[in-house]
Amino acid sequence: MSDKKYRHTFTVFTATYNRAHTLRRTYESLKKQTFRDFEWLVVDDGSTDNTRELIEGWSKESDFLIRYFYQENSGKHIATSLAVKEARGEFFLTFDSDDRCVPEALEKFKFYWESIPENSRSKFSGVTGLCQYPNSKLVGQRFPFDPTDSDSREMFYRYKIKGEKWGFQKTDVMKQYACNDLFKKNYIPASLVWFEIAKKYKTRYINEILRTYWVEGPSEVNKVSPLKNALGRRLFHLYALNDCFNYFKSAKINFIKSAVLYSRFSFDLNFPVVDQFKQIMHLPGRLLLLGVLPMGFILSLMDKLFYKG
Repeated sequence: MSDKKYRHTFTVFTATYNRAHTLRRTYESLKKQTFRDFEWLVVDDGSTDNTRELIEGWSKESDFLIRYFYQENSGKHIATSLAVKEARGEFFLTFDSDDRCVPEALEKFKFYWESIPENSRSKFSGVTGLCQYPNSKLVGQRFPFDPTDSDSREMFYRYKIKGEKWGFQKTDVMKQYACNDLFKKNYIPASLVWFEIAKKYKTRYINEILRTYWVEGPSEVNKVSPLKNALGRRLFHLYALNDCFNYFKSAKINFIKSAVLYSRFSFDLNFPVVDQFKQIMHLPGRLLLLGVLPMGFILSLMDKLFYKG
């Protein structure tokens, strides 16, 4: 392991909420890993099932370190901040509580990281691979090259790569972003964290399937009223308009959507129109907002009519 201040190469982080019936998939995948220098850090986000008992039992039998933390139900973003703070691995890998990975996943991640020339690694934050559904169908698209050295903003706006992907970040990098007080207090879309990281770091994207992705049902975030998470969603779309607008020619529809949703969530939070315009830092973005304001206002009226905050 290269960084002596960490005890392990990987921290594998799992946030879980009432997933005792699926957690064994994750545990069994980790038991089969060919690369063994890792810890499994589980943050229980207020489960009311037998998650604690399961983890405690596995901790006694496992030949790898399992660390369990319990928090009152607060959301995955809060669990992630806690896990990043507690991580003892040089690399931070989020592994969902209902998924499976190939036995060579950690070994492959380490191999691809070390394939980056040593004199260039300081410019990179991690490695990301592909996912498949349980029926072996690829999730989303493959990356344009193999490997592709790029960042999350370019992948989203220029290459239009969609679908669930899986990768790790350097823990030192995660500590700079995911532990921000803003992320601890409010729901913030994870994409905002990745887009911020992309300002400074690249990722090596590899066209190899390492994870099997299960969909157990709609996420907790998507089931709540839009009004509840309006602040974080507004911040994300404002960020897109201010910090990613150089990709406008490649992704016009994305930015039109961001302008509509920025206005919608601004109205949800009772931001005056004047303030909405002031917080966009350039004229093209303001002109785009001007064109979509009626749609944003109508969507906000619907939010307030059909949902309770």
